[in-house]
Amino acid sequence: MAPAATSGGGSLPSGFSVLASFPDLLFIFEFDVSYHLIAALFYLSASVLEAYATILSKDNVRTGFNETFKHYQENISAVVFAYAATLTYVIHAVFSLIRWKSS
Repeated sequence: MAPAATSGGGSLPSGFSVLASFPDLLFIFEFDVSYHLIAALFYLSASVLEAYATILSKDNVRTGFNETFKHYQENISAVVFAYAATLTYVIHAVFSLIRWKSS
């Protein structure tokens, strides 16, 4: 087996020295952090739209249809879980940023 190739550079830059060259700029935001922030944004927008649709469907529940009330309850649970998923993605992104900053 051939020996592993090593780079001639030292350690990764830290602080403002990260901004010194273009390749180092790519390390500012990890893919993990950006992925979770984008996912949180999508989940937040979906949960807001679902909450708005649930509020609009509240008038249909007052008419007394049992099937409509079932859909209303499903929409409420979808809104709650969408907000929980949003919160989970935001928390993960924050901890990823903290981990990135400490490295």
